[in-house]
Amino acid sequence: MNDFDTDVLVVGTGPTGSTAALALATYGIRVHLVSRWNWLANTPRAHITNQRAVEVLRDLGIEEEAKKYATPWELMGDTLFTTSLAGDEIARVRTWGTGDDRVGDYILGSPCGLLDIPQLYLEPVIFKNAVARGATYTFNTEYLSHVQDDTGVTVTVRDHLFNRDYTIRAKYLIGADGARSQIAEDIGLEIEGTMGRAATAYVLFNADLSRYVEHRPSILHWIMAPGSSFGEIGMGLLRAIRPWNKWIAGWGYNMADGDPNFDPAEITSKIRTLVGDPDLEIDIEATSTWQVNQACASHYSKGRVFCGGDAVHRHPPSSGLGSNTSVQDAFNLAWKLAFVLQGYADHAMLESYSHERQPVGRQIVARANQSRVDYGPINECFRTEGAADPIAAGLERLRDPSPEGVEVRDALGRALELKNYEFNAQGVELNQRYESCAIIPDPTAGQEEWARDRELYLQASTRPGAKLPHTWLVDSNGLRTSTLDVTGKGQFSLVTGLAGTAWVNAAHKLDLPFLRTVVIGAKGTDDPYRNWQRIREIHEAGALLVRPDGYIAWRHSPAIWDDNDAFEHLQTALAAVLATPADAAVTHGGS
Repeated sequence: MNDFDTDVLVVGTGPTGSTAALALATYGIRVHLVSRWNWLANTPRAHITNQRAVEVLRDLGIEEEAKKYATPWELMGDTLFTTSLAGDEIARVRTWGTGDDRVGDYILGSPCGLLDIPQLYLEPVIFKNAVARGATYTFNTEYLSHVQDDTGVTVTVRDHLFNRDYTIRAKYLIGADGARSQIAEDIGLEIEGTMGRAATAYVLFNADLSRYVEHRPSILHWIMAPGSSFGEIGMGLLRAIRPWNKWIAGWGYNMADGDPNFDPAEITSKIRTLVGDPDLEIDIEATSTWQVNQACASHYSKGRVFCGGDAVHRHPPSSGLGSNTSVQDAFNLAWKLAFVLQGYADHAMLESYSHERQPVGRQIVARANQSRVDYGPINECFRTEGAADPIAAGLERLRDPSPEGVEVRDALGRALELKNYEFNAQGVELNQRYESCAIIPDPTAGQEEWARDRELYLQASTRPGAKLPHTWLVDSNGLRTSTLDVTGKGQFSLVTGLAGTAWVNAAHKLDLPFLRTVVIGAKGTDDPYRNWQRIREIHEAGALLVRPDGYIAWRHSPAIWDDNDAFEHLQTALAAVLATPADAAVTHGGS
């Protein structure tokens, strides 16, 4: 049972599975993907791609390719609340960090902007590059079961093309098999929360709506109109898939009444109402429904089997956190599996995956569901019960010059501010702080204090458990390069300054194939703006140990001048993070 068909078997080719395969293949690990389907995503599904996820694409070398298929950041964000796309506006909100008051925060926080890449365009980019780098794959192949033992996992699958069952032997198994994950069920992951607490109907259609959108570009438009105001959010949605001729129309429906009416005449009428154009020509491509879930696994793994993405966190698309979190789950797990398989880390280090990513999953499940609830106050400002013409009555209420009208408009302002926690929540997206066996706390640092709202604003930090802060350096050609560009790429990075000679010598003495040294201030990583000097939070002769995923594993804040001291500190830190003996020789091996 020690003959392996692959090192890692990945079930599922969505954002989690394809990202895991791309990263593992990039790191030189044998990885095989299987999917029960004939190809990748065939509907838009997730689309918001936030800065942390784009940073993953950047590290894996596919950011520029992904951009070719994306609606660019500057076209994403003039989100409307309106009576119809052609009708009276109730409010506009600058979203996804595009507003004048927030765009600087986003530019300061990352070398990457946001992108809008519907899943059916993003998945092929990730998957194609995974295969180009050595990943293998089989479609029309359904996972059936698995058995673990001390050295690996034997997985039984069914080939639907030839109607036969067979086994695949792997050292590790990744369950990226979605919100109905059989693998999560098979390993007994406890899913806490509620499934199917509300439902939404989607219609994918083609229509040229540029005359309504080009002057106020946005990917999301919320319609407060009779006939569309069903369900929990209480508004209809027009979501741009391709500017500005491919769209999704969405509205909530009551599951107790059965499936929604997808009769073409009914759909056409509803979309025309949402757009506000009774003669609009519409080409309907597809219809679908999805349920609102609010559930998260309490743990993400068992033994040699790991789950990620929708298999472990299940929630609506509000706040645009789903595929982003899935991509980051995979990126967190992949380097750890690679290090264990290459003999650099002990299997025990893999427990850090669940400890780091489960709190993130729990957070985004709560945030996405709360974002749906937070539409209520906007509705309250506009709705007028019992009015013969609800739209006219709502507009009259908002435009009333009396003291009552002032109160309504003030309430609307407060309600819109609340939506920043969905649409301008850079902190939710970027402020993760990991705690696990693969993170060594800094004993000289006290409890972190947040200068601004933690959900709205990024607080960059070099504290262990935080993502390495981005700032611009200058390379040997005089070009700007990010601190994120000179770290990562499947290796640990020891980051120090010109005064950190002892750390440079310590790393040289260790001579580890997975450890690079980055001396900020040296040629190729110069700091002429002095921005790194300002944000590093350590002495120039201190050091940071940055993991392959860009998160800081350990830091030594005070200066160290003695080579032996630096060597002992670095060796001890690496051993703790990788769960290996402090004096163990690091060799190529595998487990």
